[in-house]
Amino acid sequence: MLKSLDKYILRKFLMTFLFTVLIFTLIAVVIDISDKISEFFEEDVTFYEIIVDYYINWIPYIITQLIPLYVLIAVIFFTSRMAYDSEIISVLNAGVSFGRMMRPYLVGSILIAGFHLFANHFLVPKGNKTRLDFEHTYIWKKSDKAKTNDIHMFIGPDEKIFIRRYRKKDVEAVDFRIEYFKNDELVKLLKAKKAKWLSPPNFWQLDKYEIRTFDGLKESILVEHGEKLDTTINMYPEDFVRYLNQKEMMTSPELQEFIDLERARGLGNTKVFEIEIHKRTAEPIASIILTLIGMAVAARKVRGGMGLHLAIGMALGALFIFLSKFSKTFSTNQDLPAVLGVWIPNIIFLVVAFFLISKAQK
Repeated sequence: MLKSLDKYILRKFLMTFLFTVLIFTLIAVVIDISDKISEFFEEDVTFYEIIVDYYINWIPYIITQLIPLYVLIAVIFFTSRMAYDSEIISVLNAGVSFGRMMRPYLVGSILIAGFHLFANHFLVPKGNKTRLDFEHTYIWKKSDKAKTNDIHMFIGPDEKIFIRRYRKKDVEAVDFRIEYFKNDELVKLLKAKKAKWLSPPNFWQLDKYEIRTFDGLKESILVEHGEKLDTTINMYPEDFVRYLNQKEMMTSPELQEFIDLERARGLGNTKVFEIEIHKRTAEPIASIILTLIGMAVAARKVRGGMGLHLAIGMALGALFIFLSKFSKTFSTNQDLPAVLGVWIPNIIFLVVAFFLISKAQK
């Protein structure tokens, strides 16, 4: 049960957090508008689309990116104020232990982390679909990345394709080949000079095609060839073109399904997507850890007052962000497992939190 002290601290925590979010979000919106105002005027985009399609979805995105930092600033701000007004000393002199005083901080941080967790895994990715469609249409028009040369891909358990060159503009594959296997032996080979996409979802037209069948080591006669063949193939234009931030457009279940599909098709490294799915859980947990650090730093009354506490907090926040970016980059480009690369900053700062709590004013 929450006591009066718990409710008092929890109210200060949440109100300061919301105020911090509001201030920094307003600043971010002003900066973003000033950065994109020329694109808004140059493109054929309505005011309704800018507000509803873009900013209503952009604001939750930018907030969730910085929630751990907002939490740290909020905790240091109101806790430092309490320490400056001697409220912390009064609470400790009343017989309340430092550990007991941490309870409302933990409750507040868990509430924020719970919302952050839901937003990261489901809410924000759904909004990102609309936001990124807007950006790709009006702002970042060349933000896609295509696989264009020497593409190997499984389109079924026993079906493998090879494409010498993919032309994104024409939506066609040059020097196209499908290999059909049975019991790990090649049983049929379909080759075509070109495979051109006709219509959704997966209708393709093969130009100058030929089909060969095999019986063990013996090749059968040429069973079919021709100029044109309309057929369905289990591949899609989006298999060859990826937006650079496509991972942000998928909810976590969709992202996990995508990772499994990419692995099944043998389409290269999926570590970037694995990092994204682990990051969505690690960031909310970081809010709890940074809450403990902020409380331990700001609970002691010092000569520098709130300014010194905020300076220390901002330095710790910057260090945390730097360490997070460094570990994710290192994990992406090296052999470090994705889960470890994402969680290393949390592990390090959890140790720091326990150390600062042990040295905090009791």
